[in-house]
Amino acid sequence: MLADNLKVVREHIANAVALRKDKAMLTGDTVTLVAVTKNHPPQVITDIQALGVPNVGENRVQEAKHKQEDLGKQGTWHLIGHLQSNKARQAVALFDLIESIDSEHLLATVDKEAARIGKVQDILLQLNIAHEEQKSGLDREDYLALLPKLEQYKNVRLRGLMVIAQKCDNVEETRPVFAAGYRAFVRLKAVRPEVDVLSMGMSNDYMIAVEEGANIVRVGTALFGARDYSYQY
Repeated sequence: MLADNLKVVREHIANAVALRKDKAMLTGDTVTLVAVTKNHPPQVITDIQALGVPNVGENRVQEAKHKQEDLGKQGTWHLIGHLQSNKARQAVALFDLIESIDSEHLLATVDKEAARIGKVQDILLQLNIAHEEQKSGLDREDYLALLPKLEQYKNVRLRGLMVIAQKCDNVEETRPVFAAGYRAFVRLKAVRPEVDVLSMGMSNDYMIAVEEGANIVRVGTALFGARDYSYQY
């Protein structure tokens, strides 16, 4: 089942890359699949990595901590959920890439905790392009104000941007949000050529996200099936 689901997801990603109107996107034509394992047992991490997917995505620091205690830290771990400042110390210890930096206060806290253990923490800035009040993320004004301040923080490395589209019945309605995310990435890369990551798209909309330029997609349900909410740490 998992192998079959993975084959379908990989085919959809390849098809979406082929459908891009711009064949020379600055995000490249290689798309990294992050397997989102929230509310699934640790065994699924072992299973998906055995199939050649090393990147694991978790929404919650505590769940990631327990899974790493069970398995050891295998592969590359992405924090994709909202991070509270009081969990920053644990997050820096557990995750290779924190995708959900959504305020200067959080950025400063992550920088401080990374410095404490002698680490340079890879991060993405999360943008709230859809302007959903219930979603985390920087609005345009706060994002633009934050960019020139990044030089103050020596123990974080900005890798790029993360975008979450709105939920909608017609998935095509997500396309303008993802297109805006790619435009933001292009503008960022013009002033910071080293950035290389645009994380957009989940199980319901990752194909459109890839068409519009994503080079990381965060997929859980399409791989593992529905979350088991009885399984929680």
